[in-house]
Amino acid sequence: MATAVTAPGGYPSRHLAGFSGLLQIDGYAGYRRLTLPDRRGGSPLVLAHSWAHARREIIKATPKAGSPVAEEVLRRIAQLYGIEKEIRGRPAAERLATRQQRSRPLVEELGVWIHAQRERLSRKSVMGVALGYLVNHWDGLRVFLDDGRVEMDSNPVENLIRPLALTRKNALFAGHDEGARSWARLASLIGTCKLNGVEPFAYMKATLEAIAAGHPQSRIDELLPWNFPATAEAAA
Repeated sequence: MATAVTAPGGYPSRHLAGFSGLLQIDGYAGYRRLTLPDRRGGSPLVLAHSWAHARREIIKATPKAGSPVAEEVLRRIAQLYGIEKEIRGRPAAERLATRQQRSRPLVEELGVWIHAQRERLSRKSVMGVALGYLVNHWDGLRVFLDDGRVEMDSNPVENLIRPLALTRKNALFAGHDEGARSWARLASLIGTCKLNGVEPFAYMKATLEAIAAGHPQSRIDELLPWNFPATAEAAA
């Protein structure tokens, strides 16, 4: 019998206890329990689904001979990514305005087109199942249209953790569960440094020195990566 933690969504529920708001995710179904009205540990979350994962489902369903349906879906998604490329790094308010004006009509047209194709294709066919993935996640795929802070996909985060996944065998020295948890905390801290333009070694050195010098626990927020000066090395 699965425990509360090992059941689908158990780890996200524990990790995100106390967090409310919007969560950018991949296609893991376990996150859905965080959207339920009776969620414990916070208000129901809004899930922003990844267009990269939706596109991947279409590509996987495309036969070697090609598919007009797949080509059209991928063409329309590419239009959305083209707009995102133009506004990448812009303020959230500007991104939102552009998405409302240019991306929203494209998404609405794509939604109508996908539903039309589902009526034409067998829903049990490989492409029918792939289109069903988009339909089932449609609300989450549309979240980026109403919030300029949200990305179209979870690729930025996945790119950060990919080196960790590729080198996970090197972490076998953890030896036991608590060692693995410590390694995960450090890896998360280093990833947060990189997200905030902070050189990890400089941050770790300064933080450990501050703790050794008696930095009060009541002011621990001052030692978090986003409160550390950005460094030229990290920016490069």
